[in-house]
Amino acid sequence: MASPMRARSMSKPIVNASLNDQPAAPEQRQHQTALADHRSANAEMARVLRTEPFRMALDASGAGIAHWKHEPLHDVVEPMSHHVIMAYNGTMQRMERRSGRSVAIGTFRPGVVIIIPEGSSSRWDIPKPVDVVQLYLPHTTLARVADEANAAAPINLLERTAHPDAITSRLLLSAADAVEGNGALDTLFRQQLTDLLATRLLAAHTGSPATVQPTMGGLSPKVLIRAIERLRSDSDADVSLSALASEAGLSRFHFCRAFKESAGLSPHAWLRQYRLEQAMEMLRNPDESIVSVAAALGYSSQTAFAAAFKKLTGETPSDWRRRIR
Repeated sequence: MASPMRARSMSKPIVNASLNDQPAAPEQRQHQTALADHRSANAEMARVLRTEPFRMALDASGAGIAHWKHEPLHDVVEPMSHHVIMAYNGTMQRMERRSGRSVAIGTFRPGVVIIIPEGSSSRWDIPKPVDVVQLYLPHTTLARVADEANAAAPINLLERTAHPDAITSRLLLSAADAVEGNGALDTLFRQQLTDLLATRLLAAHTGSPATVQPTMGGLSPKVLIRAIERLRSDSDADVSLSALASEAGLSRFHFCRAFKESAGLSPHAWLRQYRLEQAMEMLRNPDESIVSVAAALGYSSQTAFAAAFKKLTGETPSDWRRRIR
């Protein structure tokens, strides 16, 4: 199988320092102090929903993605230290949300999103069980993406209740079964998706919608080769979006778009395709067990590897191996 790589034009280097790498401005320090006593989003959701998430993937900051299936809710969601963006995936139902004196009555159905800005509080009355995928987004991440995308508008994320937005909903729901039990792939996918969703939020869900400047051109051949060498390295190497972008001398925002322009695939999709090629090559060897292939490629279990392999090929590793003999 051919390697998933094709070189294109050289990009103009665009380097934007991450807001996380700069000393906090006075207003940012006040913002962080104001949120210090608030629960993280995953902790508050566990408290109010009184259950365990169906699936969850978080980083050290508490940012990440969670899939919840919970019973009817009649309670107050207290202020959180993250923005929470939700995509609804259940049966249609009417619900009510109260924030101070404001009352919002909406209809939960596929294609709508719910946004709880960090630090806000509201009472929810939802009469039926809920299936929802949530993004926990630190404000620092939203600010970094705005800076890297040259979006000058103020970042005041709006409260949304069952707001129609098929694009954001589809992106977030795509994460529900995207955790494949492979640390490198899962982290890269989550980072890409978080930045993409943050860009979408800036464009569609702030008081002054931002205009994101398009990225022109791809990576230079030399930079593309270095990025691919890192992606091809062993499972202990850092293949996070931050590491790839740093080596290329670009922001995460611009690196991801330039890599796709040059390689034809996003970094996550490229790495997933490469791991599939590795798996097929190893499975051709009858002395290699499926367990050893899964472990060599960084999967947490044979089951996780088999599920990821079948998602891409339509066959289990065992069925594929029997067919090509």
